[in-house]
Amino acid sequence: MSKLVASLKEAIALTGLRDGMTISFHHHLRNGDYVLNMVMEQIAALGYKDLTVNASSLFDVHEPLLEHIRNHVVTRLQTDYMSGVLGSAISSGVMEKPVEFRTHGGRPADIQSGRTPVDVAFIAAPTADPMGNCSGKYGKSACGSLGYAFADAMHAKKVVVITDNLVSYPLADWSISESYVDYVVQVDSIGNAAGIVSGTTKITRDPVGLAMAADAAQVIRHSGLLKDGFSFQTGAGGASLATAKFLKSIMLREGIKGSFGLGGITGYMVEMLNAGCFETLLDVQCFDLDAVTSIRDNPRHREISAAHYAAPGCRSAIVDSLDVVILGATEIDVDFNVNVHTDSTGRIMGGSGGHSDTAAGAKLAMIIAPLSRARLPIVTDHVTCVSTPGSTVDVLVTQKGIAVNPARKELRDRLVSAGLPVRDIHELKEMAEKLTGIPRKLPRGDRPVAEILYRDGSHLDTIYNVPGSL
Repeated sequence: MSKLVASLKEAIALTGLRDGMTISFHHHLRNGDYVLNMVMEQIAALGYKDLTVNASSLFDVHEPLLEHIRNHVVTRLQTDYMSGVLGSAISSGVMEKPVEFRTHGGRPADIQSGRTPVDVAFIAAPTADPMGNCSGKYGKSACGSLGYAFADAMHAKKVVVITDNLVSYPLADWSISESYVDYVVQVDSIGNAAGIVSGTTKITRDPVGLAMAADAAQVIRHSGLLKDGFSFQTGAGGASLATAKFLKSIMLREGIKGSFGLGGITGYMVEMLNAGCFETLLDVQCFDLDAVTSIRDNPRHREISAAHYAAPGCRSAIVDSLDVVILGATEIDVDFNVNVHTDSTGRIMGGSGGHSDTAAGAKLAMIIAPLSRARLPIVTDHVTCVSTPGSTVDVLVTQKGIAVNPARKELRDRLVSAGLPVRDIHELKEMAEKLTGIPRKLPRGDRPVAEILYRDGSHLDTIYNVPGSL
């Protein structure tokens, strides 16, 4: 028996795809992904129209999607993150309907509940067998965890696995089992594995970044959370990784044994696991090739689904047991609301991803950001777009001081007692404006181009078109 079909064209026909349906994709190959473009090219050639694309994230490599939007093959987008090339076009009004931004936890929750049903899921699988058992850990396009694809595979009406490494049945170490898969297609290449690398994935050498990282590690040390059983998540940015480096030194020096490291895993988190800082890594997405190797070879490096990672409404999600998360920001306001969706001009260049999920779940949610970027202050009266509510953000670390959310008085007292440079966030705002000047208020267009949905599905904010771009 085999679910293998001769071509992608045949697989699409077999799914029963019709105009107006929803198709979905995952983003584990990140900027190296070939599958979304490959599928959309075939769908356009077959004449389909008015489709919704639900993609866990979209990157610059997916720029060809814009032509399908202009030709009305795609009329609706749902995603958790969108990089600058697509984001700039969306901000200019290329779509008639606003993009729906969810979080990495909100997306699987809405797919599971039926709020955003998926008709056909296309799963990019670095290795698969003819019945559809598949994994991201093996093959020339290995990307590691397939955590963001689980909800799609389990709840879509039809599931197509696309692989460039077909192996004999059964693939023993599967991520997604054959019980969810309808068809398998073998292609020459699903992507460039080197393109999965996120951000710098290198520790910063910038003195400002290192200063912030050193202070951030001290915030964690004096928070009362750094003890045996400690759990931690950080991103792939240079300052975040530097914080992990300082934290690793503290943990090894003081003999602290953490329970788990979480999230998108980098090679540096793998080093912390191997050094004995954590018992296990729980991985929804590998950020670099060192992490891919680790999740394949080390049983203490575990693959998790996006729902297990962060979905609200579950009996529990791992973020609910998280002690500390380190996050970034393009803006933060005096009420601690954070923007990670738009740049200083109001154009879309990102998305929440797991930002607001982890901020809501963690006992300590810390933002690391310099006081200014590109001669613009980071701290503002009101962020351009609310991506993460200030009620869930605890600390801002800058190179000029540390601001603590007034709701966390006990934490502030701990940090002051430790001699850390704690300042009121309004003071940090004034310091930033002395460096950069007070920026003029951005004009806003009158047409909504994106809606920001919180992890529970409630509406957080609206992004409008950039004036003059329509």
